[in-house]
Amino acid sequence: MNLRPALLIAALLMTAACDKRRDAGRVVVSAIGGDLAIGDPSRTPQGYAARVMMDSTAQGLVRFDASGQIEPGIAERWIVIDDGMSYIFRLRDAEWSNGAPVTASEVVAVLRRQIAARSRNPLAPFLSAIDEIVEMTPEVIEVRLKRPRPDLLKLFAQPELAVFRTRPFGGSGPLRVVNRTRDMALLRPAIDPTRSPDDVADPTPEDEVRLIGERAARAIARFAAGESDLVTGGTFVDWPLIGSATIAPTNRKIDPAAGLFGLAIVNRTGFLADARVRAAISGALDRQAIVGAFLPEWTPTTQLLPEQLDSATVPVVPDWSAVAQDDRLQTIRALVAAWRSAHPGPLTLRLALPAGPGATILYGQIGASLATMGIRVQRVGAEEDTDLRLIDAVAPYDSARWYLATACAPCGEAATAAIDAARDAPDMASRALRIAEADIALAADVAYIPIARPLRWSLVAVRLKQWEPNARAWHPLNHLRAAPN
Repeated sequence: MNLRPALLIAALLMTAACDKRRDAGRVVVSAIGGDLAIGDPSRTPQGYAARVMMDSTAQGLVRFDASGQIEPGIAERWIVIDDGMSYIFRLRDAEWSNGAPVTASEVVAVLRRQIAARSRNPLAPFLSAIDEIVEMTPEVIEVRLKRPRPDLLKLFAQPELAVFRTRPFGGSGPLRVVNRTRDMALLRPAIDPTRSPDDVADPTPEDEVRLIGERAARAIARFAAGESDLVTGGTFVDWPLIGSATIAPTNRKIDPAAGLFGLAIVNRTGFLADARVRAAISGALDRQAIVGAFLPEWTPTTQLLPEQLDSATVPVVPDWSAVAQDDRLQTIRALVAAWRSAHPGPLTLRLALPAGPGATILYGQIGASLATMGIRVQRVGAEEDTDLRLIDAVAPYDSARWYLATACAPCGEAATAAIDAARDAPDMASRALRIAEADIALAADVAYIPIARPLRWSLVAVRLKQWEPNARAWHPLNHLRAAPN
């Protein structure tokens, strides 16, 4: 069936009844983005559905709970000593998916591979403060740092730092695979090896989660038909599809996601070579029209850092923010006119976006805004050569350096040096100062055009009492509903 996403939803909903979910039976979850085929993050980047699968079956030293806070994973407790330069984790009794006990040496080997300089793990660049990871006893490991990092636990809670075996591939839970295909898996809570077999109750359907990796259109249609309890992983790309389905407002949930949603200026030659031009485009962009085309509650932003975080000063506000919108438009139009007088013909900028209806709306809004400046926009694929590229990313931890380093894609030599200096600062006080300097340098460089915070949404059945919106936009499958009576 070759239907466009909105038509697919309409076709699947023709026989859909009203929502008759009850708090009985297994929880059915649709994860948007790729299939469930997980692999080693140090070698292959993972899609959203695979990240959910990894988090469910192969926890790290610590995990996120329903509210995005840290809870124990393989480590049952930990302490931080030596002025934040050493984290010591005591491992709990845990088993791999084949029943073998988890040992400290195995945990150390996996984590070393994930943070290695040659690793393709997307978190590896933000773990350079780790000096070494060592086995102290069969139950205790130590993470020694070159520089203090109070936010280290939030990185260790990410699925990319889950601890797993490769042969056979599997982790220590909190859920176990009962059966699976590439797109679907039946999961059941792992049995605590410290409990007596006499104390372990037989599993019931209410204990189980059926996880499905699928496209947004099918996930939304499945939920609207009452055949699933959760759609997770929604972004701006698929948000317009919800309007094609009959879903109660109470089921639509928006995360207060922290992160970046804006345009990286990739091509720094030609018209975009001058920082004044880049700043003028950023100032004249109609952010309110862009976000308003999606959701009234989606708030635009004009600055890179959402708040002070671990910087020594408040975030830099661009100079143009104090200038009236009409004057901003006049500035960029004058720059465009001057360029075109020396370079006859239309001025066109390429914009790299992902596929999907939301990206089409975004393209239309950005194109209309730039058209008022005298600039044409050509849409290209997300990975193609371009002038402007969308960054849509949730922050894995709460450091201003993540925002600065992620927005520098690329940026000038001065801004790059300032960001590197923040990374290498020997203590928290000097790090805060270097971050503040990097924020100033990146603002002057105008390598990134902020638009808003990331839009992350879920569809949540009422039975999932434990689901909570949070800044990480992450919802562990073992924290969805209260245990049945």
